Amino acid sequence: MTRTPGPTPSTSPRREPLREPRREPALADTQRAHWQQTYRTTPGMYGEQPSAPARYAAQAFATAAAREVLELGAGHGRDALHFARAGFTVLATDFSPTGLEQLRTAADEQGLTERVRTVVHDVRDPLPLPDASVDAVFAHMLLCMALSTEEVESLIAEVRRVLRPGGIFVYTVRHTGDAHYGDGTGHGDDIREHGGFAVHFFPRELVDRLAEGWHLAAVHPFEEGELPRRLWRITQETPR
Repeated sequence: MTRTPGPTPSTSPRREPLREPRREPALADTQRAHWQQTYRTTPGMYGEQPSAPARYAAQAFATAAAREVLELGAGHGRDALHFARAGFTVLATDFSPTGLEQLRTAADEQGLTERVRTVVHDVRDPLPLPDASVDAVFAHMLLCMALSTEEVESLIAEVRRVLRPGGIFVYTVRHTGDAHYGDGTGHGDDIREHGGFAVHFFPRELVDRLAEGWHLAAVHPFEEGELPRRLWRITQETPR
């Protein structure tokens, strides 16, 4: 049998070093501290009722026969607890230990501790899960926090890594049609800060780019809150 010789050291392709996503340390640290303080001073700040996107996601996940759900940016847990009450096993992550402590307390009070697990995690870091280990992922207004486009792209790649084939991802973001877009303190990359909270306002072309290699099932516009905030609810699925 004839073997084809491999490349010699002089002809081996040169590997470029992997680049870590850029982040603005001062803004990231300020946002973490701000959310920690907000959860301390305003426990259960979003109330006990699930968000409209979470109610939609629970139905979509059930239709897809999902069992394990990962929630990113779960906060004090109103949506994670809704998923648990709907019968899903939930891993709830957030960078605020205070928010997750409130979630665990509520889960205990509602008899849901067997269905909900929490992990303190910053989505700028790789997700603490093996490949193809969950059926569904949910993130309500997490991707439009103080994350650069490069960091959002890295997170989307991580979500795809941990989803099983045919897995479903539902997320929401504020967009450039929002009343706050262009106001407040600018941090570049369409990130604006209002009242201490930094928001990355998404253009539609970013949503489409983040869905490349996925099946983009729906981009649904909706409003929330008193401004009102203008958002998109995106549903996309991994190939089977």
